[in-house]
Amino acid sequence: MKFIYPAVFRKQPDGSVYGFFPDLACCEVTAGDLEDCIEKANEAAYNWIELELSEDEPLMPPVSDPSDLELQEGDEVRNISVMMRFFEGWDE
Repeated sequence: MKFIYPAVFRKQPDGSVYGFFPDLACCEVTAGDLEDCIEKANEAAYNWIELELSEDEPLMPPVSDPSDLELQEGDEVRNISVMMRFFEGWDE
């Protein structure tokens, strides 16, 4: 199953990059540059979605339209794609 959520990446005063998912509560990362931040964001989103799906009644949040996001000057929005594989009898 494929999940795609927008992530916002924001340059910090110290030169690092902060990334967060407006639709995934508390799913955020910081890295030294944009490339590393995107990689960490992908991993964080995967972990967030995996945890949500492991709940008894998973409820995935709706996906925001990037044009509806409240952005600051210089923010970059990237759609992060996460592929989750499910196998019959995985937990047996």
